[in-house]
Amino acid sequence: MNLAAAFLRLIRWPNLFFIALTQVLFYFLIILPAFHPTALETYQNRLHPNEFFLLSLSSVLIAAAGYIINDYFDLDIDRVNKPRRLVVEKHIRRRWTIFWHWILSLTGLLIGVYVSWKIRNALIVFSHISCIVLLWFYSTTFKKKLLVGNIIISLLTAWVILILYVCEFRVGVVYNPAYHHILSRLFKFAILYAGFAFIISLVREVVKDIEDMEGDARYQCRTMPVVWGVQVSKIFIATWIIVLTASLLILQVYMLQSGWWWTVLYCMALIILPLGFILQKLYHSATPQDYHRLSSLIKAVMFTGILSIIFF
Repeated sequence: MNLAAAFLRLIRWPNLFFIALTQVLFYFLIILPAFHPTALETYQNRLHPNEFFLLSLSSVLIAAAGYIINDYFDLDIDRVNKPRRLVVEKHIRRRWTIFWHWILSLTGLLIGVYVSWKIRNALIVFSHISCIVLLWFYSTTFKKKLLVGNIIISLLTAWVILILYVCEFRVGVVYNPAYHHILSRLFKFAILYAGFAFIISLVREVVKDIEDMEGDARYQCRTMPVVWGVQVSKIFIATWIIVLTASLLILQVYMLQSGWWWTVLYCMALIILPLGFILQKLYHSATPQDYHRLSSLIKAVMFTGILSIIFF
């Protein structure tokens, strides 16, 4: 493996592409159409496309830095769990990984500071600093604690969408019914997709913990499978899959009432039915290879779930 390929594996480039795609779809297909020229000449969307691309770039850079620092601190565990996929020390020295972590984190933060100043929203700087700090402490401490690390990663996954909604906040705006109606609609879409991202990410994180149980147990990581066992972890995963599936089925009823037949067909075929298939596979999974395949299936459902934005 050459150095460039090793670096791309280190930063999990498919995951970074997924983050960028999620934000692009939500911005161009949800936010911009919501602010389509109406009576809102005074209240156009705050995040201009130029600022959006910078914000998305900063999100991708901070996420890449998070993957790097995670592999930096997980070196011993990864030697047990995934020796063939090891990058740190095998292809890239540890001192270079920490160097790239700080370069990417600081670059992402500086871009965030610029966007924050440009659109006059200090929440962006606060959120970027919080993400960098959380990713650091996740890698050093939180991922070894029962459920804490899983919840943090799931919240950060949901934040990829929520930050775009937060960018539309304004302070001191004179009340305008049309403008606040748009913000209300954006909030509903943001909560819908952020909630989906949170639950599906939480499910995948626990599945990955079962897959990595051997190395985690050896290095005293108190993940759910290590502390409560595999069967309890499976029940936890199954419960959240059922909750997510039930919520999506209820949503389909409202969509049918609105006549969104193609959206319902898409959700049933590429989100809800695959969730049922994942639930069935979960019951029969027994080896790390089984859980790795299950994790890949969940990731595919995350992808199809985000692509459903196209229908809105």
